[in-house]
Amino acid sequence: MKIALSSDHRGFAAKQHMLDALRRAGHDIQDFGCDTPEVCDYPDPGLRAAEAVATGQCDRGILFCGTGIGMSITANKVRGVRAAAVHDELTTTLSRKHNDANIICLAADLMGEELMRRVIDVFLKTDFERGRHQRRIEKIVAYENHNGQAG
Repeated sequence: MKIALSSDHRGFAAKQHMLDALRRAGHDIQDFGCDTPEVCDYPDPGLRAAEAVATGQCDRGILFCGTGIGMSITANKVRGVRAAAVHDELTTTLSRKHNDANIICLAADLMGEELMRRVIDVFLKTDFERGRHQRRIEKIVAYENHNGQAG
């Protein structure tokens, strides 16, 4: 799977650890920054990664910041992105099954490395259920397309 990764400075170390693990698992990774632990603004790398997912350049995205919230807000500004700030395997499973999340945002300050690995594994292996959830996703897409959301 082709995966977009990005982080701010607070998520930099977590991104680097997960990047290596994902490559070892055979995934094609595109790293959209940040490239050092120096302070950076999360919208810059977050938007680059979200655009890559929205345009189909990458299949899914994994974004890291201190809480996962800033990256989630940022990524959701891009038309076609459904980014979820997830905290555990259950929220990750539901974000995929019910919301067809194509990006997850992880809290580097609040989640340990092992939990992040499990969450990412669930994110990459869980399919969208469709059914009644498809109707809801279609309503979101219709709103994006008719109400001038940025993107």
